[in-house]
Amino acid sequence: MKLIETGDAPRPAGHYSQAVVANGFVFVAGILPIVPGGGERRIPEGIEAQMRQVLANLRAILTEAGSDMHKLTSVQIFIPKIELWSDVNALYAEALGAHKPARTVIPCGPLHYGALVELNAIATT
Repeated sequence: MKLIETGDAPRPAGHYSQAVVANGFVFVAGILPIVPGGGERRIPEGIEAQMRQVLANLRAILTEAGSDMHKLTSVQIFIPKIELWSDVNALYAEALGAHKPARTVIPCGPLHYGALVELNAIATT
């Protein structure tokens, strides 16, 4: 088991890793749209900017783990309001193109720090 941490994505604030590589898979922890670097937790305004940031954070973590977006096998996306679904779907499709991993979008109520999106994922190495 290998723990993954990159400065190109937000550092974990709790007792967890950005991702874990095990048995040929990358298990990515819940990622918020926090801009990496700096001492404060900065989240961009609006669902488009937040979705782009969370995908950039995912991409950075996968790269550090020796994987990439086209090796995603499963993605779970959490949103606080069902009304965000269509925007999230469009931005996700733009980022992944023809690649279509198994995916779930879960309207779940408020997210940490008031974020509009959080995701976790599984990819192959």
